[in-house]
Amino acid sequence: MPIMRVETWEGITKAQKLDLVQSMTETACRVLGCPREAVSVIIVEIPKENWGAAGELCSERFPDQ
Repeated sequence: MPIMRVETWEGITKAQKLDLVQSMTETACRVLGCPREAVSVIIVEIPKENWGAAGELCSERFPDQ
């Protein structure tokens, strides 16, 4: 049973989450040959101020995203 975890910044919409979950599920089923019921997708939203990249907080590095 594949469990896929996606970590992303806060702020994606419910529609984007649904699209991501559907797309990842379809891809896992195609690649792994498993039924849809076997696939779990976990989305973890993290505030940009709690995420660092290249020695900076992402809230400062990417203020408009």
